[in-house]
Amino acid sequence: MFAPGAVLLHYFAQHQFNNQREQFPASRSPANIQAMKKTSSTTGISRRNFLAAAGVAGAAVGLPTFIPMRALGIQGNPSPNGRITMGVVGWGMQGPGDTQNFLRETDCQVVAACDLDKGHLGQAVNTINNHYKNQDCKGYHDYKEMMARTDIDTVLLAVPDHWHALVAIEACKNKMDIYGEKPLARTIAEQQAIVRAVQNAKRIWQTGSWQRSERNFHYGAEIVRNGLIGKITRVEVGLPSGHNDFAGTAPALKKKLATLPDKPQDLSKVLPGTPAWDLAVSAAPEALDYQTWIGPSSDEPYIEARVHKNWRWNYNTGGGQLLDWISHHNDINHWGLGNDDHIGPLSIGGTGDFPDRRAIWNTCTKYRLTAKYPNDIEVIIAGGHRDIRSGTKWIGTEGWVWVDRGNAFEASNKAWEDTRTLPDDLRKVQLHFTKGGHYRNFLDCVKSRQPTVTPVEVTHHSSLPGHLGLISLLVGREIKWDAAKEQIIGDPEATKLMTRGYRAPYSFA
Repeated sequence: MFAPGAVLLHYFAQHQFNNQREQFPASRSPANIQAMKKTSSTTGISRRNFLAAAGVAGAAVGLPTFIPMRALGIQGNPSPNGRITMGVVGWGMQGPGDTQNFLRETDCQVVAACDLDKGHLGQAVNTINNHYKNQDCKGYHDYKEMMARTDIDTVLLAVPDHWHALVAIEACKNKMDIYGEKPLARTIAEQQAIVRAVQNAKRIWQTGSWQRSERNFHYGAEIVRNGLIGKITRVEVGLPSGHNDFAGTAPALKKKLATLPDKPQDLSKVLPGTPAWDLAVSAAPEALDYQTWIGPSSDEPYIEARVHKNWRWNYNTGGGQLLDWISHHNDINHWGLGNDDHIGPLSIGGTGDFPDRRAIWNTCTKYRLTAKYPNDIEVIIAGGHRDIRSGTKWIGTEGWVWVDRGNAFEASNKAWEDTRTLPDDLRKVQLHFTKGGHYRNFLDCVKSRQPTVTPVEVTHHSSLPGHLGLISLLVGREIKWDAAKEQIIGDPEATKLMTRGYRAPYSFA
C-alpha cells in the first residue's frame, strides 16, 4: 500500500517545526580545559603543539610509542614525516571494513574508537588492539571527548546519516582530517554546513566513494572526458530499489508477526496503532544508548529492525536507496561530465513509490528521476526500472560507455573493452588515478595537503541530485535549481525541505 509523496511532506514539515525549539548545547568542557586552550603570550606555544610534543616524550615513561604527525607539524597541520594517528567513530556497517583497510597501512595507527553501543565499541577496541598486539586503543562513548585529544590527526566517520553533520563539524573544530562515509549528509543544508566547515578549517576530506579508485570507473570516465563518444546527450544512473535487511534483524520480527491473525510480513506496511506495531516496539537493549543514538532526529520508540544498519530505511534517520547510492554511481557520472565536478542539474523531477510515512520502513522503494543538466544533457536516475541498468552509462553522439561494480565495462567500441587502456595520444584529459587505493590516497593527501580524489566539494555536488530528486518527489512536481547560488528557484515549499529541524539541544549551526 503506497501513500503519495504529499503525505511524507507533512512528515518533514513536522521535523521542520522542531527547529523552532532548537537550543545550543551547553559547553561540555571544564573550565580548566578551556583555560589550557589559550596560547601563551610570551612563548607563542599553543596547548595543542605543547601537548603533542609532550606526547613524544611520553614514550620514555611507558605511554604509547606512536608519534602523531601533528606533534611534528605546525598550525594544526601534520608533518609529512610522522605516523598518522586516527580515531574511529562508528562500528556498524562501514566502520569495521574501513578500519581494517587503514590498519593495513603501516604509516597509520588507529588509537581510539567511539560507538554508542557497548557491544560494538568492545569489538572495535579489541579488533584494533589485537591487530597491534597492545592495549593502546582507547574506547569512547562521547565522540567530542575523543576528538578533544590532541594526539589524533585524523578521524574515520562511519555513523548514520542523521549524525553526519554534527560529527564532521566537530572534527573540523578540532583540526582533524576526515575520511567520511557517504552520502555527505542527510540534507542539503547539512551538506553545505560541512563544506563550509572543511573549507574554513582547511581540512583534508576523503569520501568513501571508492569507485573513483577502481580502474574500470577511471577508464570509462577518461573516455568520456576526452570526447571519444562525442557530445554527451544522455546519462543513465542505475541504483538499487526496495529495502535490504542489512542487519539481519527482520526475520526475528517477522516470526513474532506471524503469530498475529493476519500474519503481516512486510515491514513497509506495519503502522503505529496496530498489533503488529506493538509487537515491533520494545525497550532498547541496555548496551545501546538509544536516546543519544536517535540524537538530533525526532524522538521515536525503539524498533530493532530500524536501528543498526537498517536506519537507512527510515526517513527520520536515513534517505533510502536513492541517498544511500547517489554518491556512488552519480559521482562517476559527474566525473565523466567534468567541469571539475562542480556541476549540478538545472531541474529535476519524476515519480516514486512510497510506503506510508509512519511505517517501520518508509523510504521510497521505486523511483525514476529526470534531471536536466547544462549543454542539453539529460540524466536519468532510477531504481527498480529494468530499462535503466545498474551503474553509469554515458551516451554520446558517437557512442556509449557503461561501467559498474565487479570491474564491469562495456562500450560501443569493442576495442576499448579489449585494451582497457587509453593510448597516451588520446588522453588529453588525464584523470588522477589513486595508486595504492582509496585509503592510501587519503593518507597521502593528509601528508601532502593536496585534495583527495573525492574531496568534500565533489561529494557535495555528486549527492545534490539525490537530495533534489527526493524533494521533487515529496512535493510532487519538478523543481528548478540555481547551481551557482545553491538555491531552489521559486518554490518556497520545496525550499523548506532543504533542511530539517533538530531536536533540542542539538544544532549544527
